[in-house]
Amino acid sequence: MFDCGKIAIIGGGSWATAIAKIVVGHTHHIGWYMRRDDRIDDFRRLGHNPAYLMGVRFDIDEIFFSSDINKIADSYDTLVFVTPSPYLKNHLKKLRVRLKDKFVVTAIKGIVPDENLVCSEYFHQVYDVPYENLACLGGPSHAEEVALERLSYLTVGCSDRDKAQAFADVLSSEYIKTKTSDDVVGIEYSSVLKNVYAIAAGICSGLKFGDNFQAVLMANAVQEMSRLLQAVHPLERNVYDSVYLGDLLVTGYSNFSRNRTFGTMIGKGYSVKSAQIEMEMIAEGYFGTKCMKEINRHLHVNMPILDAVYNILYERISPQIEIKLLTDSFR
Repeated sequence: MFDCGKIAIIGGGSWATAIAKIVVGHTHHIGWYMRRDDRIDDFRRLGHNPAYLMGVRFDIDEIFFSSDINKIADSYDTLVFVTPSPYLKNHLKKLRVRLKDKFVVTAIKGIVPDENLVCSEYFHQVYDVPYENLACLGGPSHAEEVALERLSYLTVGCSDRDKAQAFADVLSSEYIKTKTSDDVVGIEYSSVLKNVYAIAAGICSGLKFGDNFQAVLMANAVQEMSRLLQAVHPLERNVYDSVYLGDLLVTGYSNFSRNRTFGTMIGKGYSVKSAQIEMEMIAEGYFGTKCMKEINRHLHVNMPILDAVYNILYERISPQIEIKLLTDSFR
């Protein structure tokens, strides 16, 4: 039976903090890479993350902090990457430790810009991590609700089911239910797309479309997602499982969703730049929209919602005009 060994968290945001809370509750020791020493100092002094989920308290004696990614990567067996996807390459540029013998878990619900690769593909192609040592974490899971210990369902994807189950066992608790899957690439692409569709839902909310239309939008979004997943990774999967449809719905509807919030601001007339400045947090779907549009130029999948969001964000077409065209395409 596979053993995850010593586990480290790479990243210091809200989802990283929520995952750290889950893992350390099981293992009572984690490594934690944060890039800023001042944040680490404040964390040690306060007993909580000074910038995210500040209500989550930690036993500092159970955490080994470091701003040196090589020290963490060298000392731990399982590395859980939870950085925003646009910043992943910059963190990894500092890395001198070989990753191919590590168990790498990506909890990044985004795509690597410029490379247009989901994170597992990036780790495999650039860092030679074999597929059996790569896992992803998906499912409807807002960090804020996990921090409040509200019941959540997570799926661990890995081509090696024993390794997937081992990490799922680390996450399982009274408030975290887990399952495993071998559809790593499908889970990752659906995690990218649901952020795009959440931006679309937010734009429609900002334009004062009601719940009736939002339901039609989500129904069309899951069909669009299914078409793309079959094109990029043909597999017998049920897109109505929680890791696909569930994650799409919570990201599209919840007030915790930063992608929906970003879209709502765009729908209300904010420019992309002004919305990003006011949010002060990364909306992964902004970057994911451009990457998916570029990927689909080769796949030629019918994706009208993706096209509409891209036109609004990158071609600066009026949301009112673009969404009106989108509504006319729905049935």
